[in-house]
Amino acid sequence: MKLVAAAKLRRAQENILAARPYALEIGGLLHRVATRAQGEDGKVPHPLLDVREPKRVLLVVMTSDRGMCGGFNSNILRRAERFIHEHEDRFEKMEVASIGKKGREYFRKRGVATVRDFPGVFDDLTFRRATEIAEGMAEEYVKGEFDAVFLLYNEFKSAMSQRVTVESMLPIVHDELPAGEDIDYIYEPGQVEVLNQLAPRYVAIEVWRALLESNASEHGARMTAMENATKNAKELIDGLTMQFNRARQAAITKDLMDIVGGSEALR
Repeated sequence: MKLVAAAKLRRAQENILAARPYALEIGGLLHRVATRAQGEDGKVPHPLLDVREPKRVLLVVMTSDRGMCGGFNSNILRRAERFIHEHEDRFEKMEVASIGKKGREYFRKRGVATVRDFPGVFDDLTFRRATEIAEGMAEEYVKGEFDAVFLLYNEFKSAMSQRVTVESMLPIVHDELPAGEDIDYIYEPGQVEVLNQLAPRYVAIEVWRALLESNASEHGARMTAMENATKNAKELIDGLTMQFNRARQAAITKDLMDIVGGSEALR
């Protein structure tokens, strides 16, 4: 299992390292276009940028479909419990969506209703699947079913290090342009039209990046867990072998003493 996880980790790590620069750049581009398109009237240029008072909130929890990966799932689920507990008085209604079998089973056993489950995502992890998930959440947000959507996942740092991360996905919050970035561009067919294409793609890229982060973190955690399990098993085998040899030596010594004692008695 360690060798299989190491092989999968290599591919997953390559995917997330390739996706991060694109996600970062498309986020910066979206912020620049959104700020320019807003204009002086202050009107929200796209419904996904509409910031509302967060009364109904969706928490999307990403876990794995399989176990044997150390504290990967338990860390995520503890953070989800803490997030719900810390914000239960702040929001009128909080619902949970689970990506991954372990999260679905955990919330089901504790009676926490999940508004949506996404089974088998990591069995066939594709950008198309991430886009479908993102489009569904964006549609619910535009309809007003939720006022905010948060992503909870493990951010990949290294094979031995993953960081539990909570990110606000919706609404898309864009900051003011830093001082000195007063260069504007000519947009074709126009700023609003570009933003209409860019905002949904940004949400899809954020979901895709979080899935890749979680996937790489899972394989890294499983590889580390299996390495530790192998090490512990070897130590256990060495300890049991030592005990067996001692018991065997003691039994041989006792038999020899009985034989010597018997021969002495016959003299």
